[in-house]
Amino acid sequence: MLFSSISGSENIKNTLISSIKKQHVAHAQLFVGREGGANLAFAFAFAQFINCENPQDTDSCGVCSSCLQFKKLVHPDLHLIFPMASLEKVDKSNLKNHLLKEFRSFVLQNPYSDIHDWGYYIDAENKQFSIPVEEGRGLIQSISMKAFQAEYKIVIIWLPELMNTSAANTILKVLEEPPVKTLFFMVCNDVEKLLPTIISRCQILQIPQFEDIEIENELIKNHDCDSQKAKKLAFIADGSLNKAIKLKDENLDSNQNTFAIWMRLCYGKKYAEMLTFSEDLSKIGRENQKNLLLHGLEKLRGCMLLIEGATALIRQTNEEITFIENFSKILSIDIILKITDILTETHLFIERNGNAKIVLFECSLNISLAFNK
Repeated sequence: MLFSSISGSENIKNTLISSIKKQHVAHAQLFVGREGGANLAFAFAFAQFINCENPQDTDSCGVCSSCLQFKKLVHPDLHLIFPMASLEKVDKSNLKNHLLKEFRSFVLQNPYSDIHDWGYYIDAENKQFSIPVEEGRGLIQSISMKAFQAEYKIVIIWLPELMNTSAANTILKVLEEPPVKTLFFMVCNDVEKLLPTIISRCQILQIPQFEDIEIENELIKNHDCDSQKAKKLAFIADGSLNKAIKLKDENLDSNQNTFAIWMRLCYGKKYAEMLTFSEDLSKIGRENQKNLLLHGLEKLRGCMLLIEGATALIRQTNEEITFIENFSKILSIDIILKITDILTETHLFIERNGNAKIVLFECSLNISLAFNK
């Protein structure tokens, strides 16, 4: 991946490139950023730049044999560690090889994806993901050998906060006594879940959220969005390029209308219509159901901000703000919190392959109760 393919964050790019030119590259670096951000993309771009055979002033050349291998994530001196889950159709002894191929394809499609996308990609949404201790042991064996063709062996660990305790302790030992010419890039969303001893051995790089204009330009340039829709998506995405990409094929107005109708039925205690509505929702597909629930959570957040007087923080279109203003008239903070919990739990059940018709109807009943207590 090239630095130029990442929108914005020029100061981060300059910091990383400068560390190479000054030969002050820390052996362990922690790329910290929110879900949907560019922390994984930066780790790959930095790794490619470090081992580029003909680096330019501001980027790797992109055409040497090393860059071409990094472009496909198949460089022999690039080691990838990522959260794993058991798969029914894959033998445990071959799981890592199978998932490694899948992970490469997954990242190359969208380096801004999150753990939920990874679960959906390998059909393991309802599985528990972790980085097992075997990954740490295998890594020690791999990096104990000399580099195959590059100057540096580079280890990229995606979501190290999901390492189990044994794996974390194994990685810690490697960080304490790293092999020569070996770099560790850990890409993290929640640094507080890491062992303090691991954090203390890393140089921390905070990756900022995307600016609206950066998301807008990325959608127009690489995701076939017209400027008007790109502007709207960038506004809604709130710094998450991944969220904007996932929403680009959605009918945003449809979600708004559907959620408004749903809330009216729940508020009016129209149980027969709620059942029919739930049946209709059960037919639109799991991803569309999840997007509708997330849309509802965003509207509730907007209502809470409005009630608390923090209107400057509401990131919605004019039409959505009108809905929030009207919806908030029948809400209190207590009701908002209850409905938020209901929608969040429903999202979890849908994600875990719950029966959509039953789950959504129960959600409707619980929201109706929250409204009318």
